[in-house]
Parts: sequence; C-alpha cells; structure tokens
Amino acid sequence: MDLSINKLSFAYPHRSIFWDFSFTATKGITWVRGNNGAGKTTLLKLLAGSLAVSKGDIHFNGINLRQQGFIWRQQCFWCSSETPEFNWLTLQEFFDLHLNLYPAAKATDLNTQLNAFGLLPMLNQTIDTLSLGQHKKMYLALALSLPVKLLLIDEPFNALDLDAVHYLRTQLSDSKRLDQQCILMTSHLDPDLPLVGEIHIGN
Repeated sequence: MDLSINKLSFAYPHRSIFWDFSFTATKGITWVRGNNGAGKTTLLKLLAGSLAVSKGDIHFNGINLRQQGFIWRQQCFWCSSETPEFNWLTLQEFFDLHLNLYPAAKATDLNTQLNAFGLLPMLNQTIDTLSLGQHKKMYLALALSLPVKLLLIDEPFNALDLDAVHYLRTQLSDSKRLDQQCILMTSHLDPDLPLVGEIHIGN
C-alpha cells in the first residue's frame, strides 16, 4: 500500500507551489510539515483530486489519480479544515451525502464516531449553527468511520477540546487502522502519534 508522487508541478495564477516535487509514503501516518503558505493544504487537495495536477503522476495502490479519478476518490477521503460550502444542510443530510459516495461505508461505524465526539444529538441541526470545534469533529467523525485506504487530514487538532484530542490520538494510534490506511496529516505541532515518516514542504 504505497503512495507515490513523481515530479509533481502545480501553480496558482500568480504563484508556483510545486515544481518537480516527488515523495513516497506507505501505510501508517506521514506528517506533512512546512511553514504557513508552503503548500501543505494544497498538497492534500491535489491528492484528494480537488485540485488538478499540472504535471506529474500520482499513484496509490495501483491506481493512477489522473487516469482513474472516480476509483481513486472511492479509496480516498480528505478531512478538510474548511467550512463546507453547503452549510445549510443538516448534519444528517451532510453525512447521508457522503455515505452514498462510499458504498462500503456503514452508518453504524459513523454513529460510533458521532457519539464519541458528542454530535449524535445534533443531527437535525444545520451546519451553519456549529462552532469551529464542532465543524472539525463533524469531518473527523467521517474520516474515522469511512473504509478508505488513503486518508488525508488537515490540521486535525485545531479547535478541539482536550477530550476530543485524546480520543483522536487514540483512534489514530490504533494498530489495525495503521495497518490498513495510508494517512497523510498536516500539523503545525508535533502530533504525538506513531509516525512512519515526514514530508517537509518549502524547506
């Protein structure tokens, strides 16, 4: 279960972010490090297929992102740090939408995570009523419950209370999860997790 990026190039209209950038990652947690604006979130968006690669190849588990985008997305989940665009949806509608995108997903697994993060009583609320920390928990509950092989998590500890931080570390340290998923995670602070590698961007 290897993720391989070969000679990746990507630029915004007035700024180049990556040029001939290459790295490999395997199952377990890889820490993506770099200063603000270095391109950490951009890298996760590229790996999620939310941004289009200008040049280069990305492969994971025998799948080519540029050639097999639909299959790629069924094996990948990007846990964003941004507020969802459709914030008028209820949490239940938001979760139902995502569960339909992943045929192997189980609502019972999601409910387990929602219960742990204290979100089960809030399923009928709209997303725009949530606090920043609750937004983060909403994404994390999905991330931890979906049966994906490639998990991309952007700044997971931001805005979380101490209990949620402890629970998240416990979940991400689980040996079964680490053996079944390739996890790329950005964090400005040492995540205090069992890491298999680090990627330094902009250094």
